[in-house]
Amino acid sequence: MHQVRMLRAGAGDPAMMLAQFRLSAVLVPLWGDTAVWTADQRGLRWILAFSSEGELAAFVESKGLASDGCPYMTVLGSRLLDVAVPDLGVPGGIALDVAGKEPMLLPPVRGIVPDGVAVDRPELMGGTGSGGRVRG
Repeated sequence: MHQVRMLRAGAGDPAMMLAQFRLSAVLVPLWGDTAVWTADQRGLRWILAFSSEGELAAFVESKGLASDGCPYMTVLGSRLLDVAVPDLGVPGGIALDVAGKEPMLLPPVRGIVPDGVAVDRPELMGGTGSGGRVRG
């Protein structure tokens, strides 16, 4: 994704990158018949998504699997963030192109995922609606 490259170069706009992701069709590998492939790390669950078939193939090969044997679905980034992440049932986000040269994490924070599943909600941060900041 163009905006990811720009961010990595220090010239990108995070809001533009997020907007581009939300409007983009991404590939999500399936585990079994219907479950999306996820990875758990440090208490968060990451839905794996890929910007192209090449990025997906690189990931599958990195796992030692045959690239033709990995079923996937194509879905809009907005659908992943607004529907799939809340359906995880645990805090989670999106891991984009994890085996590629330009991986990007979209963490479960306000402004990226729905507020109700964000880990930086004021009630979780000890605040009382102060925008997630804890006053000292």
